[in-house]
Amino acid sequence: MRILILANNDLGLYRFRKELIEELLKEHEVYISLPYGDLVEPLIEAGCVMIDTPVDRRGVNPVTDLKLLRRYGKILDEVRPDRVITYTIKPNIYGGMACMRRGIPYAANITGLGTVFERKGPLLAVVTEMYRLALRGAGVVFTENTSIRDVLVERRIAAADRICVLSGAGVNLKDFPYAEYPENETFSFLFIGRVMREKGVDELFEAVRRLNRTGYPCMLHVVGWWEDDYRDEAERGSEEGWLEYHGLQKDVRPYIAAADAYVLPSWHEGMANTNLESAASGRPVITSDIPGCREAVAEGETGFLCVCKDTDSLCDCMRRMILLPREERIKMGIAGRRRMEEIFDKNKVVEATLDRLFA
Repeated sequence: MRILILANNDLGLYRFRKELIEELLKEHEVYISLPYGDLVEPLIEAGCVMIDTPVDRRGVNPVTDLKLLRRYGKILDEVRPDRVITYTIKPNIYGGMACMRRGIPYAANITGLGTVFERKGPLLAVVTEMYRLALRGAGVVFTENTSIRDVLVERRIAAADRICVLSGAGVNLKDFPYAEYPENETFSFLFIGRVMREKGVDELFEAVRRLNRTGYPCMLHVVGWWEDDYRDEAERGSEEGWLEYHGLQKDVRPYIAAADAYVLPSWHEGMANTNLESAASGRPVITSDIPGCREAVAEGETGFLCVCKDTDSLCDCMRRMILLPREERIKMGIAGRRRMEEIFDKNKVVEATLDRLFA
């Protein structure tokens, strides 16, 4: 069978789907359509056939999007796949439309709905209708949490019996083994991700600054890339001595291993993979009490849940973590690892995906 995967970037496809792709390659030809990036090469080496496809991830230019729809149509006509798998909003919508027009079986993956579904207005209505049209012919729609499923059903975007809820993308327990707990002189928090407002960075920076001012010394280590608006604020944190920026890293494991706790006060997530990876590595997790984040944490047992967009709540959780004896934090980390083994094992997620994909 010939499988075509449509995606919008190499980082997400490689980091979170390579195990699924490896399984597909055992019995099928696999073509991947996405913009070329450094992590495409390992997928090609594994056996994938690459089709370089520009995708404007954030733009809303209808002319550009129409070109993408036509491009997908041309790819489908040339590859003639037996089945298509799509990831992220534009491949889901325009890839789905192109498949439906040609009668090609396809499966869509909705890893998150984004801010457009949190706001009312004409854009929400447009995106809802486009999703409704694009998913109408999908054999299965994979989601990463029950909240996404509920929105799709409530807005009549997809029927409940065609939706399969997965435990996120899962976490590779071999790639993220348990790491011995560190002995840091100053408490070390870690944040991994894009430094942007919707990741709760404003609340996080203020909480760390407040903790240091009120007698709870701690460091915040940031791994990821800055939005330009935060460059000055980051430099200020560095000058004040509570922030260390490590840039975008291909391997985050050494940073997780060096941290006392991981913190992600995000506003919305499909399933926050960094929460899963940190928990698998044996680190307590502090994250927002929202769908896509709360699933990774058993409150008080593997970490703490804070109120979303609430600096006071976040600061309180971080203070409680600092005050816990080291032995208690180690127990939290071990319990978190066990939770990942029971619920979020990548092998189980891949198996569930394949079972539904070829049902």
